[in-house]
Amino acid sequence: LDLNQVNMKEDPEPLHIKKEEPEPLCMKEDPEPLYGDKVRKETREPFSFFKCSKRFYYKGFLQKHMMCHFGKMSSNCLVRKKCFRENQKKESWPRGLTGEKPFSCDVCGKGFTRKGNQTIHMRVHTGENLFSCNVCGKGFTRKGNQTIHMRVHTGENLFSCDVCGKRFTQQGVLKRHMRFHTGEKLFSCDVCGKRFTEQGDLKRHMRVHTGEKPFSCDVCGKRFTQQGVIKTHMRVHTGEKPFSCDVCGKRFTDHGTLKRHMRVHTGEKPFSCDVCGKRFTQQGVIKTHKRVHTGEKPFSCDVCGKRLTLHGSLKIHMRVHTGEKPFSCDVCGKRFTQQKNLKRHMRVHTGEKPFSCDVCGKGFAREKQKKESQQRVHTGEKPFGCDVCGKRFSTQAHLKRHVTVHTGEKPFGCDLCGKRYTVQGSLKRHMRVHTGEKPFSCGQEVSTD
Repeated sequence: LDLNQVNMKEDPEPLHIKKEEPEPLCMKEDPEPLYGDKVRKETREPFSFFKCSKRFYYKGFLQKHMMCHFGKMSSNCLVRKKCFRENQKKESWPRGLTGEKPFSCDVCGKGFTRKGNQTIHMRVHTGENLFSCNVCGKGFTRKGNQTIHMRVHTGENLFSCDVCGKRFTQQGVLKRHMRFHTGEKLFSCDVCGKRFTEQGDLKRHMRVHTGEKPFSCDVCGKRFTQQGVIKTHMRVHTGEKPFSCDVCGKRFTDHGTLKRHMRVHTGEKPFSCDVCGKRFTQQGVIKTHKRVHTGEKPFSCDVCGKRLTLHGSLKIHMRVHTGEKPFSCDVCGKRFTQQKNLKRHMRVHTGEKPFSCDVCGKGFAREKQKKESQQRVHTGEKPFGCDVCGKRFSTQAHLKRHVTVHTGEKPFGCDLCGKRYTVQGSLKRHMRVHTGEKPFSCGQEVSTD
């Protein structure tokens, strides 16, 4: 098809080409391919479209632009009425407008409007790379892709972002980048409606709904939705931790974990609860925290039916039934179901009292004891009362101990003689009878004269 001049009349008549005899646009079976379009070098008179008078130097661009106005072709579409002769048959329309793809790939079934495009596509399956990089040897199926790749080595960045100044080797990549500034999300999920800036992100997201995990670890067989995640996962097997904290030296397998760890040192808590305003270092923790407000407890114990807000809490709770106590004290051998309980217990041996009362300065091994000291001992508040005698106490533990006076219960027994006591402190003192321990000494010197 040779388009030399386009005559646009004021009245939108059919689009014609000036020749000795006017011919309709796209009389050939196919328009020339996009990469085969030639710029009008002699006259520099561009192609223009009657609908909006927009002008193009490439006829392929004009044809694509026409579809922006009219969309997909139909038997009575405006393009047929205005851009072709009335007696023009639909069969002679360009395939780019009709959507016809007579050439298909024998391997994957993908359709093409041109035989040449099908031939190029087959190189994807055959692995044939006719064009290779002279610098690194990387192969390409198209010459254009090789040309673009060379910019990696030359450092040539032809396209720059007007907003942030970032430069790109390809105009298409710049166009995608601009969506981060505009917030444009062209691709939406048909299942949940979530929108994405790139089609690749949508494709990966769809695996959440389909459950597809096409990438697997060669060592343990664990499967993943993204290939990039396997590289990070492999560090579990190799023990590699390439990211280290500049403050404490702790090392991590991925940069994201290091970034979250740094908030321990900076005190940064960028995520806050919409209900109570409490702030957190990680966004994922907010979802769990909100169960405090909603009362949701999605995890239940199969043994007793108790419901819990966290899966980790359920795991710890199960030790009540199994009797498992994986954490033991190196000093006395006492075992615990949770590591935090072991940490608290160690203060018995070290004498550490990290929590001090703001009023009197007295130290406590537990923060709960400190709060009780400030709120009740100094205020005189005694919120816990005995149902039998009415005596009141500042703590629940003191009330519980007192109730044994009425019940006669003596839960603490001596393993040597069997004698029993109402409080653990009394048992501890009794044990000195058997051990002979005398921990208290008089500091006064006695004269023998």
